[in-house]
Amino acid sequence: MKLFIAGHNGMVGGALVRRFVGEPEVQLVLRTRRELDLIDQAAVAAFYAAAQPDAVIVAAAKVGGIHANNTYPADFLYDNLAIAANCIHGAFQAGVKRVLFLGSSCIYPKHAPQPMPEDCLLTGPLEPTNEAYAIAKIAGLKLCQYYRKQHGVLFHSGMPTNLYGPGDNYHPQNSHVLPALIRRFHEAKEVGSPEVAAWGTGSPKREFLHVDDLADACAFLLRLENPPDWINIGTGQDVTIKELTELVAEVTGYSGKITWDATKPDGTPRKLMDVSRLTALGWKAKTALRDGVRLTYASYLAEKAAGTLRS
Repeated sequence: MKLFIAGHNGMVGGALVRRFVGEPEVQLVLRTRRELDLIDQAAVAAFYAAAQPDAVIVAAAKVGGIHANNTYPADFLYDNLAIAANCIHGAFQAGVKRVLFLGSSCIYPKHAPQPMPEDCLLTGPLEPTNEAYAIAKIAGLKLCQYYRKQHGVLFHSGMPTNLYGPGDNYHPQNSHVLPALIRRFHEAKEVGSPEVAAWGTGSPKREFLHVDDLADACAFLLRLENPPDWINIGTGQDVTIKELTELVAEVTGYSGKITWDATKPDGTPRKLMDVSRLTALGWKAKTALRDGVRLTYASYLAEKAAGTLRS
C-alpha cells in the first residue's frame, strides 16, 4: 500500500511515520511543505496524478491554542478549509481508494453532552474561541462523508481529543495547554522563579491522548473494512486543568507556587470524548497520562538540546 501522510513533519504526522515506517506492506509517500503546498489546489492535483497513492491520511492542519485561534480566525478557517478540500477532492479525482481525515474534538458543540458522542455533531453552537478551526474540520468530515455517500469511495474520519507528545509546538503564545505548561514550568525551574501564573480558574476538564496512541488508532481504522463515517479517538478519561498543571509541575521538577489568573478565558467547561464505539470495535489507548507527560518532557529536553524544538 502506497500511503501518503499529508503533514508528516507535524506532531501527528511524525507519529504516523513512526507507526508505519516499519511495516513491510506499507510504502510511505511523504512531501515537505516546501515540496508540496497543500493550500495550492493545482499543486495537490499534480502531486496526486504523479504519486498515485493507494491511501491518504490527512494529518496536515494549521493548529494552535486559544490565543492563536482567537487572534487569527480567518487564517485558521481558510487554511484548514483549503487543506481539507484539496486533499480530499484531489484524492477522489486521482482514484485514491481510501482517505482517513483527522479532525478534532472541537467540532462538537460547546455544551455537548458529556462524554461527547459522535451523533451530537451540529446540535448546538460551537466554542467561540476555536469556532473557525472547528468549522473547517466539520467541513472536511462532511466532505468525506458525502464523497462516500455519493460516489461509494471509502473516505472516513477520525476525531481525536487533545493531543500531546514528541514534536509538539512549544510557542509561548500559540501552543496548546500541555506543551505550554511544560515550557513554562521548565523555564521557571531553570531561572528559579518562585511563582508561575496559569490561565483561567483551573476548573475546566480536559482529556489528553498521546500522539503515538492516535497513530496506532489510525492504523487500526485503516484495517477496518467498513469503518464509521467518523469516530471519536480518545482515552475516555479527563482531568481538571488544575490537576494537569500540578502534574506537569511535578514531572518537570518545579517546586514553586502556582497562581491562577481568572481574567484569562477558560474555554469549554469540559471536553470528554465518548469512545464507546471505538472501544467496541476493539481499540483502546495504552499510554497513561502521567507516563505520557514524562515521555513528552523527555522529548522536550531532547529536542531543545538538539535545536529542533518547535517554538
